[in-house]
Amino acid sequence: MIQCKRVYDASAREDGYRILVDRLWPRGIKKTELVYDEWCKSLTPSSELRKAYHSDTLDFAAFSQAYRQELAQHEAEGERIAARAQTQTVTLLYAAKQTEQNHAQVLAAWLRQLAVSRS
Repeated sequence: MIQCKRVYDASAREDGYRILVDRLWPRGIKKTELVYDEWCKSLTPSSELRKAYHSDTLDFAAFSQAYRQELAQHEAEGERIAARAQTQTVTLLYAAKQTEQNHAQVLAAWLRQLAVSRS
């Protein structure tokens, strides 16, 4: 199972393996305070793509498509996380205020697709 959660929400045992999926460290959180197992910068959107989306240069559909193209370059890393999700819950941690349209949701969907294609 792959789920998404804001870094500002309390951690829970049900989160399983917690992966920070932001390129930048979240504001207002000390590194010693965040409960996470891994910081996976390789699967985050490029700085250029992130800036274009946050400046409203790209809408969410265009951002999602471009981000999936970037993710295709890191399929082995994605497969590693998708394999972990076959045996335990994986929680993708993100800092974005928008909970429905953000990079973590796109990444989660991509990882689920990888898991299905592996089976």
